[in-house]
Amino acid sequence: MKAMVAKEVDARRDELIELSLRIHQNPELGLQEVKASRWLTSYLRRNTFKVEKGICGLETSFRGSYGSGKPAIALVAEYDALPKLGHACGHNIIAAAAVGAAVALRGAIDQMGGSVVIIGTPAEELHGAKGIMVQRGAFDDIDAAMMVHPSVQDRAGTPALACINLEVEFFGKAAHAAAHPEEGINALEAMIQAFNGINSLRQHIRERARIHGIITQGGEAPNIVPAYTSASFLVRAEDEVYLEELREKVINCFKAAALATGARLEYKWSEGYYAPMRMNLALAELFARNMEALGRKVLPPSDRPFGSTDMGNVSAVVPSIHPYVAIAPPEVLPHSPEFAWAAASETGHRGLIDGAKAMAMMVVDLICRAEEMERVREEFLSR
Repeated sequence: MKAMVAKEVDARRDELIELSLRIHQNPELGLQEVKASRWLTSYLRRNTFKVEKGICGLETSFRGSYGSGKPAIALVAEYDALPKLGHACGHNIIAAAAVGAAVALRGAIDQMGGSVVIIGTPAEELHGAKGIMVQRGAFDDIDAAMMVHPSVQDRAGTPALACINLEVEFFGKAAHAAAHPEEGINALEAMIQAFNGINSLRQHIRERARIHGIITQGGEAPNIVPAYTSASFLVRAEDEVYLEELREKVINCFKAAALATGARLEYKWSEGYYAPMRMNLALAELFARNMEALGRKVLPPSDRPFGSTDMGNVSAVVPSIHPYVAIAPPEVLPHSPEFAWAAASETGHRGLIDGAKAMAMMVVDLICRAEEMERVREEFLSR
């Protein structure tokens, strides 16, 4: 059965690479992935999947399904790009690998039963749309969920930090910076004071917590006292409890800056947040076993967090993995132009095909061997 699904992926190699490259060449930001969503759902429909578009109230989301009954295994697709950098996180590969694995599994589903569900999840970068989709029931009928993420190493998984977004604004008063500076209230100084407060706070937070942000608007001209500034921040922690504690400390830095400068502060935390990744080790073991059968040497799960992913929200409600497939040398940094190039390279294509095969083979394990699915379920319930 595994040989059959792997052969099916190989038979579709050219069309999967073409789909990946089309998404790569047409990068779309989160919640704007109209083309990518249309191309992916069209591919699924052509291959006899039942497709629902715009699920959970998100226009560019989708759900494709084949088969019926249990177990129902979800393959998760991401397809949003980064501002300016395009697919420097390789989401074009994630999407193409997911649909490739799903379509390759039709014969196995026909013979063994169960169902494969591909869930298209927009806006992983910055918006964390999977959290919204989890809340709205997208994963309620799923027994296990998986995806494969491009990286610089083949690894069964890593932890991911809880994360929340903060948007802040300071409102001051414009004045001539040379003639009448005493008449102004400097919103930029308030923002700088807040940054300095956060820099001091960083000395006294836990080792794996992170606070980082950018000024998105800093003023109009150097001879005008800035009347308005804005910034966007991310706050990360290993768990939700410490994330909540950090939120209060961070916002106090902004409140103190407002008090010191006289500028008015307005802020908004994102409605949703990225939950920490709860990696299912039984699934990770299956991933490693199947990737090694394809000739890759897979590193064991790391204990060092790589960042944050809204796949963490999925892992809170269903057994999940977020493993990695190498598409570039170790010196290449994710979220860089070099990584974007790798996502359209021959090594990127190999990662796409191997990732699709490994996921399809894992689904065969879970459908054909009831003890594997039970082991996955028991680990999830025990954590």
